[in-house]
Amino acid sequence: MRQTKTRVLVLMCIAMVLGYMPWYSFSAVAKYMVQEFNLGAGQMGAILSSFQVGYVIVVIFTGWLADRVGPRKVVAWATLFAALSSTAFLFFARDFTSILILRLLVGLSCGAIYAPGMSFLSSWFPPKQRGRAIGAYTGALTAAYAGGYLVASPLAASFGWRIGMLGTSIPVFVAAVIVFVLIKDRPPEAEQSAQAGSQAKPATIDPAQYGGTRRTLIAAQILITAAYMGHMWELYAFWGWIGPYFVANVFQTGCGEAQAVSVGGMLSALVIFAGVPAVWALGAFSDRIGRTKAIIIASLCSLIVECVFGFLFGMGLHLLVPVGLWLGFWVIADSGIYKAGLTELVSADRRSLALGMQSAAGFSLTIVSPMVFGRLLESANGVGIDPTTATNWGLPFLVLGLGALLAPICALVLRRLPEAKLLSHEGR
Repeated sequence: MRQTKTRVLVLMCIAMVLGYMPWYSFSAVAKYMVQEFNLGAGQMGAILSSFQVGYVIVVIFTGWLADRVGPRKVVAWATLFAALSSTAFLFFARDFTSILILRLLVGLSCGAIYAPGMSFLSSWFPPKQRGRAIGAYTGALTAAYAGGYLVASPLAASFGWRIGMLGTSIPVFVAAVIVFVLIKDRPPEAEQSAQAGSQAKPATIDPAQYGGTRRTLIAAQILITAAYMGHMWELYAFWGWIGPYFVANVFQTGCGEAQAVSVGGMLSALVIFAGVPAVWALGAFSDRIGRTKAIIIASLCSLIVECVFGFLFGMGLHLLVPVGLWLGFWVIADSGIYKAGLTELVSADRRSLALGMQSAAGFSLTIVSPMVFGRLLESANGVGIDPTTATNWGLPFLVLGLGALLAPICALVLRRLPEAKLLSHEGR
């Protein structure tokens, strides 16, 4: 069957939506797991972080492996392992330690999907189309995160947390079938087409061609990665804690436990889902106005509101939901842009490894930020508190917003380097 770029992108996005649904299934059912296993906010933060640890451990290796055996094969097998490990969680989660280890295994599996998947798409799409392609793929990832809340929360409220998490595990098997059977490796001419018009040839980039040096090229790669780290500090802690935050708000209105979990999960899914069109739109926007401009706009629109979001606790869902939707849109909007920009700063034969290293650097911050958030929440509400009953959320969200300042600062510095000329439409 002949494959087109559009067909490949659509199938990869479908596989991503189905394959990443277990990511926030734990957050979606946290209310019940906290009660059953007597978990505190600090322990919950550690569990969220353990998932990110798994991602970071594996992502560089799989980036290197994808450059050698092909990214599609890595994505396919990793998706299958994600399906198996997320299903195993239902049967072997018994206490804090086992939960920690099992979530680590799911993180290890998921860490081999996203970066190789972006590398695979980059072989099909030229730089001038790469922002929207990677943006669409990241949008699918965002939809998967929202789907985790959307599916797991109501199922858990009706049938228990195991059925809730099972609802997010079964689709991963379908995703594995899609990548194994329906998606094929790109033909050589597709890679040649994707590289047409690109300044980043398969051979090593020559900095002299654009007035730079080897040192400034490395600096540019570091800056766009550091900007991504600031973005990730905010993003994944926000997504991981938005569920308990909304459940706590609904619970404060006098709703029962089951209703608070169900409504809070649905609202969290809605907020995360707001980011689905954002990453595609901003990715396409960056193809037109330049990567760094788009990063600065999106990061500032997010972090400024993030700093005050926690202080709005208890002020009513009529206020929290619109503000949450604003955050849900902007907090993820620039995520694909860092990836697209990096592919323009490295040669094609090292693309998967570079994306893996950037992902590892970014996700290393997501190990720390959920734990910091949890500890700050405990310091403000009491050690060992059930996070869904906490009432003081201002400081944790403020720290997320302040850390995210790294993104626009690094983007501003990058604009001053000669390597900015390598980025799509930069400075035009």
